[in-house]
Amino acid sequence: MNRPDPAQEFEPAYLSLLDDGRLRARTERAYRRLADCDLCARYCHVDRLETVKGAVCRTGVNAVVHGYGPHHGEEDPLRGTWGSGTIFFSWCNLRCVFCQNWDISQKGAGHEVTPPALAEIMLQLQAQGCHNINFVTPSHVVAQIVAAVEIAAHRGLRLPLVYNTGGYDSPEALALLDGIIDIYMPDMKYGDSAIAHQYSHVRDYVEINFAAVREMYRQVGDLRLDADGIAQHGLLVRHLVLPDDLAGTEAVIAFLANDVSRHTYLNLMDQYHPCYRAGDYPPLDRSLSHDEYRQALDLAAKHGLQRLDSRRRCRSLV
Repeated sequence: MNRPDPAQEFEPAYLSLLDDGRLRARTERAYRRLADCDLCARYCHVDRLETVKGAVCRTGVNAVVHGYGPHHGEEDPLRGTWGSGTIFFSWCNLRCVFCQNWDISQKGAGHEVTPPALAEIMLQLQAQGCHNINFVTPSHVVAQIVAAVEIAAHRGLRLPLVYNTGGYDSPEALALLDGIIDIYMPDMKYGDSAIAHQYSHVRDYVEINFAAVREMYRQVGDLRLDADGIAQHGLLVRHLVLPDDLAGTEAVIAFLANDVSRHTYLNLMDQYHPCYRAGDYPPLDRSLSHDEYRQALDLAAKHGLQRLDSRRRCRSLV
C-alpha cells in the first residue's frame, strides 16, 4: 500500500469549522471552561489557567505529553500500514489500580507542550504517513487539543482525529468536540458503578460512560472504513475483559446492542494481566483465563454484536 495522501483521500470534519470561524470560537469557549474546569466528569471546577492544585488530572494550562509516534499495535482500521499517529498525554482523570501505563497516568512522566508545539507534533505525524492523529488519554486536555487542532488545520493538517479515551467524559467537553473529532474510541471499563468506584476511584462511572457513548454515537455514527479498510469516521469501542467478570461485560454489550447499535465496532480485549497495584486487589492479581474470554465472546454473539476486532488473541491466556 502506498503512503496515504490526506489532502486527496479524506476531508476531516474540523475543516468546515475552520473555514467559517467556528473552530476559533470553540477554542475560546474551551479556555473559558478551563477557568472553572468542567472538561471531564470529575467536575473539579479548578481554575486551571492559574493552578493545578485540587485538579485530579494535575494538568494546568498546558498539556503534558509523554511521547508520540506511529503506533502499529492499535486496531487494524487505525494502524493500517503506516501506523496510527499516537500522542500519549500524561496524567489521567481515572485512578485504575490495574493501569498498564501507570508511570504515565499516575506519575505524570512527560513534558509540557504549548498548543503550537502540539500542532507541530500532529503535522510531523502526518508527514510520516500516519493514517490518523490518535489522542491517547485526552479527557483532561480537551481545551489544549482544540487549540492545537485549530493551529494545525491552518497549517495543512488533513488527517482524521481519534479521541482515545477512558470514557469518563463530560457532556460539556463532548459538545466542544462535536464536529472536530472524526473517530471516537472510548473505553467502556465497567458495567457496575460500585465496581468502578472500588477499582478506578470514580463515582457514577457507568451512568457517565453510557451517556458519553450515546453522545459520541450521535455525533459520528457507526465506524466507516475506506476501500483499504482504514477508519475515517465513527465509533470504535474498547472493553477490557477482567477476571471474575469484574468488568460487567454483559451489561456493556447489552447496552451497545440495545441502546447504541448492533453494528458497533467492538474490540473485546483479552490482554488483561496484573499491573501497578493489582496485586493488592484479588482477583485482579491474576491474568484472564481462556474460558473467561470465551464467555465474553459468547455474550457478544448472544446480543448480536458481530463487528468485533479480529486480530489474533493474546497467547498468555491461562
